[in-house]
Amino acid sequence: MFKKKHLLMILALVFTMIFSSACNKETAGEDKGQKDSAKSGEPIEIEFWTMQLSPTFDDYIKGVIADFEAENEDIKVKWVDVPWGDMEKKILASVASKTAPDVANLNPQFAAKLAELDALVNMDEAVPEDVQKEYFEGVWKSNTFDGKTFGIPWYLSSQVTMYNTKIFEEAGLDPEKAPATFEELAEVAKQVKEETGKYAFFPPLDGSHLLEALVMMGVDLTNEDMTKAAFNTKDGVAAFEYFVDLYKNDYIPREVLTEGHGKAIDMYNAGQLAILASGPQFLNQVKENAPDILEATKSAPQITGKTGKKNTAAMNLVVPKQSEHQEAAIKFSIYMTNAENQVEFDKIVPILPSIESALDDPFFSELPENPTPIDEARIVSAGQLKESEVLVPPMKNYEELKTAMNEALQGAMLGDHTPEEAVKQAEEKWNELLAQ
Repeated sequence: MFKKKHLLMILALVFTMIFSSACNKETAGEDKGQKDSAKSGEPIEIEFWTMQLSPTFDDYIKGVIADFEAENEDIKVKWVDVPWGDMEKKILASVASKTAPDVANLNPQFAAKLAELDALVNMDEAVPEDVQKEYFEGVWKSNTFDGKTFGIPWYLSSQVTMYNTKIFEEAGLDPEKAPATFEELAEVAKQVKEETGKYAFFPPLDGSHLLEALVMMGVDLTNEDMTKAAFNTKDGVAAFEYFVDLYKNDYIPREVLTEGHGKAIDMYNAGQLAILASGPQFLNQVKENAPDILEATKSAPQITGKTGKKNTAAMNLVVPKQSEHQEAAIKFSIYMTNAENQVEFDKIVPILPSIESALDDPFFSELPENPTPIDEARIVSAGQLKESEVLVPPMKNYEELKTAMNEALQGAMLGDHTPEEAVKQAEEKWNELLAQ
């Protein structure tokens, strides 16, 4: 344990030194790049990395780049698409080798790892205040670490309750009424299992899903300055008891201990799951793999707890401090995320804009003639966006914190610990990680 911790400290120090060196050379590099461009008369080139958007969105991305270049003849954009699973490794390697892109598409939790090492441009300083105010306030703040905003929000996903009306009817439930709270969801889970032998829902314990659910249930994850765990409370224990009871009574699938959100989609496609709590974009997979299930699908607002809070997930654009063309990179990032371009993107894939005025487009409030279940899910999702927020902020050692919470709950589900013991176990681990 000591060796591992010691190694991590050394790596962190090395990265810090690399980043510091890059930052010290940043201004000189930027000036040199601008001067060379001015002397040669050639446009500068910025490199833009995205996560697994090609080839599906080639026409859109290339179109936005072409429009930007037409308006900014002194800037060229080189687009590089990186597989989702490779992005973390590739961008860390590029930063370490001083070959980082000028703009990168990341999620807040991973971007926070770079922000923790002060490797990203502070958008509070780089983006004009009037432009900042165009983005949803809560989403803009979700890209904040240690008082600095490290990214510009791009596209969002607000989870909705998509449910199979045929299973609801089979279970004797009203197909026009989905559960709105976790309490109602537990009752539906019991009735669906007892009446049909199927499962109502699959609570994924991967990603941030568990932490988000805890917040909705009224559980504070940490104290205000994020130095200590704050969930070892009556509400925290009750939240663990909620999931443990569902598991022990066989009201949720056994696979929740070993598989995640992808399994939930597979089970919904197979007609084995009554409810898919997810972003509307995942209905495209249902459309491709189980069109009959899609036809039976209706959508309702996100299931929440006593707080009434609803979660939204965000993707952002960041600019590494290593960039020699930070001004151009910021300019392109603002252009890529402007209201017009976001609405165009949202009309291609069921995602949502991060700029509030974009929701004024009728696309987000009016159903077309003969609407599909995907259209209906989009309207529900967009309708709740203004009251949604990123419930789990960027935190130091986030991956380890998430794993500790998930493992503690899984241990309680298996009967290795009582819910009280499991919460205590997670608290101790969180306090250790937050103190580092």
